[in-house]
Amino acid sequence: MPAQLIDGILLSQQLRAEISVRVRALIAKGKRPGLAVILVGADPASEVYVRNKVKACGDVGFHSILERYDADLTEEQLLERIHVLNNDRRIHGILVQMPLPRHINPDKVIEAIATSKDVDGYSVLSAGELLTGLPGFRPCTPYGCMKLIESTGVDLRGKHAVVIGRSNTVGKPMALMLLQANATVTICHSATPNLAQHTRGADIIVVAVGRRNTLTAEMVRPGAIVIDVGMNRDDEGKLCGDVDFSKVREIASRITPVPGGVGPMTITMLLMNTVEAAERNNRI
Repeated sequence: MPAQLIDGILLSQQLRAEISVRVRALIAKGKRPGLAVILVGADPASEVYVRNKVKACGDVGFHSILERYDADLTEEQLLERIHVLNNDRRIHGILVQMPLPRHINPDKVIEAIATSKDVDGYSVLSAGELLTGLPGFRPCTPYGCMKLIESTGVDLRGKHAVVIGRSNTVGKPMALMLLQANATVTICHSATPNLAQHTRGADIIVVAVGRRNTLTAEMVRPGAIVIDVGMNRDDEGKLCGDVDFSKVREIASRITPVPGGVGPMTITMLLMNTVEAAERNNRI
């Protein structure tokens, strides 16, 4: 029997409904959650991402601002603008869309964002909070992956999870979140020999490398849960993930589609982090 699809669109809608309730509660107390999105340059993909993020903010009742700057904006000018937003009481989250022009250091930009407004969860402090198990903002994509896994009802305690990919934005935080859920975690990457040896014993596989067909059917244990974070194009130009979807679906018990799986959840978890930031600010 083909694997059951883990519907990221449906789960995203359910979570956004919950977020809207929290937003209304904050508005009733005189505090509307606010998100500032900064776009430097005119990257077509970034244009789509920021437009979707701003629309999502409006859908749940946030105050949002989108600031667009030409690609020749200096690093100093961007840092100064972040400083202003750090001190803007209407703004609870700041997101600088990546990638940035080459003359701007992304690490310096990320660290310039106030920790209380780091709703992307990318700062060194946010990473440290995740590593040590302290409350903090989790990077949105792995946070969304965890919600997708939780939606299956599986108890992660003692399960073997394999994460393919070791990026700071997905692979590493994904592994830490699974570890916090008491899974036994293996991280694989481009230098891992015999990848299939690791994946065949996994109960949960999360693939986040950005390469088509990284995970094939013979690499999957029957009944495994597969989370596909990849976003690629096939030979016909259609969106596809890192998983050989049609064949792996015949082996796995549950699998995320691309599109319609992890993608919708990333923006939803950005909203979740932002409403959490506003709630924390309201308690101060």
